[in-house]
Amino acid sequence: MVKLAITIGDPAGIGTEIILKALTKFPHNHLTVVGDRSIITNTYNQLKSRTHLADPDSLDILDTNTQLQITLGEGNQNSGAASFNYLDTAIAQTLAGKFQGIVTAPIAKSAWKLAGHHYPGQTELLAERSGTKDFGMLFVARSPYTNWIMRTLLATVHIPLSQVTKVLTPELIEQKLELLKRSLFTDFKLTTAKVAIAGLNPHSGEQGQLGTEEQEWLNPLIQSWCDLYPNFQLTGAIPPDTMWVNPGQAWHNPTQTHLGYDAYLALYHDQGLIPVKLLAFDQAVNTTIGLPFIRTSPDHGTAFDIAGQGIAKSESLEAAIALAIDLAKTSIGN
Repeated sequence: MVKLAITIGDPAGIGTEIILKALTKFPHNHLTVVGDRSIITNTYNQLKSRTHLADPDSLDILDTNTQLQITLGEGNQNSGAASFNYLDTAIAQTLAGKFQGIVTAPIAKSAWKLAGHHYPGQTELLAERSGTKDFGMLFVARSPYTNWIMRTLLATVHIPLSQVTKVLTPELIEQKLELLKRSLFTDFKLTTAKVAIAGLNPHSGEQGQLGTEEQEWLNPLIQSWCDLYPNFQLTGAIPPDTMWVNPGQAWHNPTQTHLGYDAYLALYHDQGLIPVKLLAFDQAVNTTIGLPFIRTSPDHGTAFDIAGQGIAKSESLEAAIALAIDLAKTSIGN
């Protein structure tokens, strides 16, 4: 039996709305919404005449009852404190065995900081609370045009661009490749995998003329992994400005899906997420790999500017729920 928690994220954003929309598509799964029942009910009453929503009375709700004053569209200290509490509650219940995983609606990092919680994002809190040292952000999207699945792992995540070359080391790349290998073979049940790795510099360094990281250690590391793991074939370092041409074709053209790799490793945040969001903004799912439980999330933010208007799209959250259900079924052998 699949049992998942769904946190409503920042209550001033679109999280509650998209959850109520998405849960009209998943009536028979064991999903528990974690958040303030009063906020969920108020959102339903405000929007039910404008759009199709799941009735809160039909849902399993873990009421955190934070009793904080929340204004839609205004992320602040209160909304940050509430969203932190929702996630912390879901983590504790998951670690206690009540849930197999968590689907998280978006939070505002700035609101967390205003509330005194200094984390780069939800991923880092999930890792800290579960005692996880090695974890990664894997973005998964299935093309609605070709059914091809694009998986993109980030080597570095929420750090300034100026720090990337300091943080990006052979040890970090090997850690991420090990996480990716384990996830592809265990979570996604692949028996062989082809992985494309982006270069760091323009033209992947142009033989050292535009940067030396590729020549000095990245390309040798890739070759050593190819020798060690013949069923986990790495290609790279591919020039970052051309690496995404083939996945773009695999995404849109049913006759070109053979051009797509099983996964892509991007070396920094925007190198991976600009193409992911360009191709799959409504389909992409953020999956945290390496945790002792499942975690997925839609690949968008709180959208304070449209909160409470009934126009927020729930497709990415629906994809996040569907992926979490599939991963949960895989983990229990169904």
